[in-house]
Amino acid sequence: MTTTKHFAMTLLAGTLLTTTGAWAQEAMNFNRIASFPVVDNKPEGADVNAPSSAEIITATEDGMMLIYSDSPAGGIGFIDITDAAAPVAGGFLAMDGGEPTAVSVAGSKVLVGVNTTEDLTQPSGFLAVVDIATQTMEAQCDLGGQPDSTAVSPDGTFAAVAIENQRDEDLNDGVIPQMPAGDVKIFPLTDGVPDCDAMITVDLTGLAEIAPEDPEPEFVDFNEANELAVTLQENNHIAIINAADGTVTAHFSAGAVDLTGIDTEDDGAFDFSGSATAVKREPDAIQWLDDDRFAVANEGDYEGGSRGFTIMNKMGEVLYESGNSFEHEVALLGHYPDGRSDAKGIEPEGMEVARFGDETLILPLSERGSVVGVYRDNGADAAPELLQILPSGISPEGIVAIPERNLFAVANEVDLIEDGGVRAHVMIFERTEGDAQYPTIASTRDENGLPIAFGALSGLAADPSEAGRLYAVSDSVFAAQPRMYVIDASVMPAQITDAITITRDGETAQNMDLEGIVADGEGGFWLANEGDADEGIPHAIYRVNAEGAIQEEVLFPEALLEGATRSGAEGITMIDGTLWIAIQREWGNDPDGMVKLVSYSPASGEWAAVHYPLEAKGEGWVGLSEITLHGDHVYIVERDNQIGAAAALKKLYRVPVAELAGAALGGELPVVTKGEVHDFIPDLAAYNGYIVDKVEGFAVDASGEAFVVTDNDGVDDSSGETFFWSIGAVSEL
Repeated sequence: MTTTKHFAMTLLAGTLLTTTGAWAQEAMNFNRIASFPVVDNKPEGADVNAPSSAEIITATEDGMMLIYSDSPAGGIGFIDITDAAAPVAGGFLAMDGGEPTAVSVAGSKVLVGVNTTEDLTQPSGFLAVVDIATQTMEAQCDLGGQPDSTAVSPDGTFAAVAIENQRDEDLNDGVIPQMPAGDVKIFPLTDGVPDCDAMITVDLTGLAEIAPEDPEPEFVDFNEANELAVTLQENNHIAIINAADGTVTAHFSAGAVDLTGIDTEDDGAFDFSGSATAVKREPDAIQWLDDDRFAVANEGDYEGGSRGFTIMNKMGEVLYESGNSFEHEVALLGHYPDGRSDAKGIEPEGMEVARFGDETLILPLSERGSVVGVYRDNGADAAPELLQILPSGISPEGIVAIPERNLFAVANEVDLIEDGGVRAHVMIFERTEGDAQYPTIASTRDENGLPIAFGALSGLAADPSEAGRLYAVSDSVFAAQPRMYVIDASVMPAQITDAITITRDGETAQNMDLEGIVADGEGGFWLANEGDADEGIPHAIYRVNAEGAIQEEVLFPEALLEGATRSGAEGITMIDGTLWIAIQREWGNDPDGMVKLVSYSPASGEWAAVHYPLEAKGEGWVGLSEITLHGDHVYIVERDNQIGAAAALKKLYRVPVAELAGAALGGELPVVTKGEVHDFIPDLAAYNGYIVDKVEGFAVDASGEAFVVTDNDGVDDSSGETFFWSIGAVSEL
């Protein structure tokens, strides 16, 4: 049975719960309205399978065109956003002979920093002047070094370029100093065109305590008084420059932070009980809040990175330090990148500050958490207030606000085409009256006030008696901490209220890749474990009690394991005391296009199976992700492994329970019939990002309402987005 009616937005209409400790109801909210894959801007005849990127982004003065730098493709791209919800490819201009590193609009021109360095000991580059209307390069100024960032003063009279002359990380373990030193170039502008002959070189040597002979400027920004702030990232230093004459009017260390409540180990587990002392901020982006204060994103690059952002004044006084708070809020949304715990955590890198209505908003980007925060600046005497956290796309690098249109756009630098993954995107957000559509699921804090972090949700089950109460499991990404999560789906967004660690003999269980969960009818659960012989993970099912302690382990029998592959158990359900397990893909002894549904009777120990017919393969593979009983049918999630524009199959099917009469393993198996119930792709498209690949969990609660969840891979090569939504009552599908 198919239906055209869907309920993709059922759980999208709410703002974040106050119980997360971070947000309150807001009259105005940002929501993502469009995503533009920059591969669509490839010039005719170009290789569409070659990597492309969107790194630094700017907008024309009328706010109708976005312009971004694309380093891998060696040029700049234009996106027409006359209709911001339907961006259109606007052209591509190659920067012949160089790599664009930054873009800034100055009137009718866009100034492009172009790196032409071939040897890091002899850095070179130029500032290109491109006419926006004709998309032609009209002039260029030699910079004498490798440009990193550019900025144009608010009154349009000056342009600045940070000349980083970056270090060679393979030389002497990347230790600085490494000459030649970087500096800042300042140009007077006339109608957007720099006067190359009037270029001022600002010497920044001798300022920092760290490698004073080798300043490495990273980011520049002007205030209304034509003062230029510049971060010296590796030197952990900040300088203030008078743009008119290039004099350094103030400079100071960016300082260090003592951090508590952080995860410090890359170990496949969440543990926010760690700490680090005297962590150098090493800021990347810097943005003025007014003519006295600025905010910096403390990414780190050399010896530091303090995981948050800081507000300072131009005399170097710290007015606000986010500490672990930004990172904690990211973790509450399932975006925490555990694989970066031993480095710089969420790595705030880019940042924008803009005036929306009567509010000054601070928009820090988390490169590794793949989010953008939205904070309201409350002035020098009060801490900024977190309003929202939004999904930015994978590895956001640049951001531009267009407040006159209530928009901002984020450029994402990572292109995963070589790994068969999603392409680089520019994502567009609009601020309007109404509720926030993201997140769709968020967690709470534990008794110590630390986030109950989550990710890689791979299976979903309903509480047999309580409507709106669900359980999920996380997969092998968090093998060192296998968990069941308790979900309250009666609120918007859905709320993770508890995390239960799976234990064996009192210790955290190991060798687990949990992919399915079902209530056992006695207060506990059965869990499906996807095996991997190469990693020592068995193909098995486990019975656990309500506290997560393993009560019983059942290994797959040899008759079933014949021809086994890595793609094993992906879902589990129970029918009249018999367990049914969905195997993800064909094994070696399966006919092409047929995958097993396997039954196991805990009472008798008997195994049996039927074959389920898969849809025809397109790109990649097709397999199963979930099996759930409701009424006279089992409901099965079938999907391909494709992502973004390549995604073609993410659907819900159902099989009559009456056909689940398994035959003995090792012989010919009966083939069940299936009927299509629901297409998830329109639901996923409603989030206005790219189509994610892993629809992993499906459950029907005690009231008959059906819920779906996606797996974000623990944020590794993922946007980190976990989508949780209702498709309504099963009886209406």
